[in-house]
Amino acid sequence: MRLPSALPPRVRRLLVHPAAALPGHEDERRHGGGGLPALRRRGRRDHNTERTGDGRDAVSGDDTAGDDTATDQDHPATRLPADEPVLEAVNVTKHFPVRGGLRRRGGPRRVVHAVENVSLRLYAGRITALVGESGSGKSTLARLLAQLYPLTGGEVRLHGVAVPTPRGRAFREYVSKVQLILQDPFGSFNPVATIASTLKRAVAIHQPAKRGAEQQAVIDGLLAQINLVPQRQFTEKYPHELSGGQLQRVSIARALAASPEVFLADEPVSSLDVSIRLGILNLLRRLTEERNVAMLYVTHDIASARYFAADTAVMYAGEIVETGPSEAVTQQAAHPYTQLLIASAPDPSRAGGDRVRDIGQPPSLIDPPAGCRFHPRCPYAMERCKTDVPESFEISAGHAAKCWLYADDPEARAKRADNARTVADLTAPAPSA
Repeated sequence: MRLPSALPPRVRRLLVHPAAALPGHEDERRHGGGGLPALRRRGRRDHNTERTGDGRDAVSGDDTAGDDTATDQDHPATRLPADEPVLEAVNVTKHFPVRGGLRRRGGPRRVVHAVENVSLRLYAGRITALVGESGSGKSTLARLLAQLYPLTGGEVRLHGVAVPTPRGRAFREYVSKVQLILQDPFGSFNPVATIASTLKRAVAIHQPAKRGAEQQAVIDGLLAQINLVPQRQFTEKYPHELSGGQLQRVSIARALAASPEVFLADEPVSSLDVSIRLGILNLLRRLTEERNVAMLYVTHDIASARYFAADTAVMYAGEIVETGPSEAVTQQAAHPYTQLLIASAPDPSRAGGDRVRDIGQPPSLIDPPAGCRFHPRCPYAMERCKTDVPESFEISAGHAAKCWLYADDPEARAKRADNARTVADLTAPAPSA
């Protein structure tokens, strides 16, 4: 049975193994996923699978080019971030009003607490993954950074300067420097405009001095950068005549026309076939390094976050609950929700994972739980979790989690010991056959 590839891992797991949702479930068979390496042992990644189809990439643009494949030594996680972030979210909050329905006379207006007091930093030449289930607020945060929605609270800063009001030259400069790459490429193109017309418009807006032959040279250069060559084979086509992978490459080229400093990639490969996802991710990584841009990679797939990003932030119910280097977050997950995401990602090389069970559903963001928003689903929940918003506790250098498990009190220490066994299970290799 083929499952929709855009479903979150937790949902796919329940569809394949319905017993995983039952309290008495003890032994679940794991199956390997296609297209991306599993969570364990990046150093043993099969580079041959990354290079599949490189002989025809120049024509189709759908498969991974050999030049796009990076080694472990080239991985951005091996480099330290710059001192100052390019883009920064500071206590960003977004509430959407609930329209319709009953409201008590004189009562407060009901809102959806989509994003709540989120702070995040993006650094030049470095990729940060934003991971979470569907509905956790990831895409909303990306759109707030792109200034598609007004903020309810907090502020967004580019090079330390708050974003100006949505008008005037300063704001236009901001939106050209911060480019959003959407999940569905077919929904972001004019269906009656050719690829050449779309790219000409982008170049005319962001590079108005380029005209005629110079403009065409820029377009040819953009298509060459995204491995769509020969260019004339693609420029006169309409969006529906390209595959999903080819059109997503064109959307990346359109963003490159603005010479951006930040990419906001909102699940750029979730709607694509698994056979071509790696090519798009490697292309984005190469462009990030060559152009020294900062990137936010939004995904529900924590396995791809570890492979692709230097840093990972985990988001749940509108809040960021864990941040740190991707290796630390995925191999030494501190927050119980992060552990749930890891356990939901298929990994045939992992022995454990059955200790982590999903005991509930995400909360309503119209009436979110008090205290820690994860406490109704958390197997380690304590009384203070139901009333007090968790502080951020440092787990290791650069690795932090908002969870009362790491408070310095006897109950937390006892729960933390049990949680440590869960982490050990998640990272234990499967026994040899």
